[in-house]
Amino acid sequence: MATLTKTPTPTGIPAAVLARLIDEGHGPNAWYGVDVQAAIADVDAALAAKRPKPGRHNIAEIALHHAFWLHEVRGRLVGGTPDGFPLSGEDWFSWEGGAGPSWDEVKTTLSTEVERLRDTVDAIARGASSSPLAAEGRFDQVLGIAAHGAYHAGQIQLVKALVS
Repeated sequence: MATLTKTPTPTGIPAAVLARLIDEGHGPNAWYGVDVQAAIADVDAALAAKRPKPGRHNIAEIALHHAFWLHEVRGRLVGGTPDGFPLSGEDWFSWEGGAGPSWDEVKTTLSTEVERLRDTVDAIARGASSSPLAAEGRFDQVLGIAAHGAYHAGQIQLVKALVS
C-alpha cells in the first residue's frame, strides 16, 4: 500500500545530524554497504561509459546526475544559486567518454560537490552562513540527498554487474 503522506519532520534536530546524514549517504563506511563514492572508486573510464542497454544511463551519467543534485541542494540551503556547476544543463548529462569532462573530472566533480555540501551544512550550523530554510526544511533537503546518494550507489552497483 502506498503512503499518501510523509511522517512529519522531527523538530529540535541538532545541526550535527545533518552532517552525519551527508556522511552516511556519501561514505566512508556506510552501514548499508557501498556508498556512492565507493561505488565509483573501482570504475575506470571504459566501464563508466558502458550502458546496460541502449538508451539507459551509464555510470558516469549517474555520477554527474547525483553531483548536480548535491549542487542544487546546496543552493536550496543557502537560498540562492551557488557557484556554477561545471557543466551546462541540468539533471541528466550525456557522457560518452570522448567529449566533455574526463572520467577523473567526473569523479572529482562528485567528491567536490559532496565536500561543498558538507561545508555548507557545517557553516550554517556554526552560524557562519545563513539559510532561508527552517531547521526542518534543511533536514528534509539533506535527508533527501543522502537517500538519493544511497539509491544511486545501488544503481551503480547494478550497472557494474550488468555490463561486466
